[in-house]
Amino acid sequence: MVRQEGARDACQRCGKGKLVTDNESGEMFCAKCGFVMTEKLQESGPEWRSFAHDEHGDRARTGAPTSLTMHDMGLATIINPANRDASGRPLAASMKSTIDRLRTWDNRSQVHEPVDRNYRQAFSELNRLKDKLAISDAVIEKAAYIYRKALDKGLVRGRSISALMASALYAACRDTATPRNLKDVEEAANIKRKDIARCYRLLVKELDLRMPVTDSIQCVARISSHIGIAEKTKRYAVVVLKEAQKHEVSAGKDPMGLAAAALYLSCVKNGEDKTQRDIADAANVTEVTIRNRYKGLKDSLVL
Repeated sequence: MVRQEGARDACQRCGKGKLVTDNESGEMFCAKCGFVMTEKLQESGPEWRSFAHDEHGDRARTGAPTSLTMHDMGLATIINPANRDASGRPLAASMKSTIDRLRTWDNRSQVHEPVDRNYRQAFSELNRLKDKLAISDAVIEKAAYIYRKALDKGLVRGRSISALMASALYAACRDTATPRNLKDVEEAANIKRKDIARCYRLLVKELDLRMPVTDSIQCVARISSHIGIAEKTKRYAVVVLKEAQKHEVSAGKDPMGLAAAALYLSCVKNGEDKTQRDIADAANVTEVTIRNRYKGLKDSLVL
């Protein structure tokens, strides 16, 4: 495709001819004397190509973004599985066998190091937990970062990869104020709670993590959405928890149990028909916990 430039772009050699751009060869030359001004022009338009295996995916200028949840952070070399050259022609039989060998060794080289194999197993477990717990990508990236720091310090040696990955995910939830407790992680990972707690304490101690205290107000919406509590009741429960924090009644108490007790107190106050068993099942706590926290809130606060 040949495109002519405007009249103001005259030839620097003859001064009469107009400059013509050949988009195929990337040359800019004079239409009268043939003088080549530029041999290689930089393409200013978008690079409409796909980086998917079948070359029919979303067209983009770059590949997938880097991520800590991949064993190679998404920076590995990938040899296209399509046996075609740059111009789209099929490869010869001899070249095809050579490319197949290169592709095989490329796949082997990505998991040659024990660290890469460890990362692959850990991050596949992390992706499984992400789907079960419905956690955002930001929390998953944080969990992958904590696990990488633990592996660099040698904390994984002699311990279960799944348990350490689950504890890293719980630490990420605590750090990002995501309302997920140990019981949720235990049920999703199918690992004993004491094992996850032991690895979590190890991470906090060895990596010098500063975990913020979980706000019980954030747990109210989660509990109420499970059993369909009215908005008026939820707001009164938030008021109860704010008063409890103000009078330091909530110090040292489990945030989920405290939120469940505040919701039960609010249901009693507003005449909503919800039992302790309903709220306990939604909050993953026992009815005894709700009764004890309910008594403490009722005796300490004047509402």
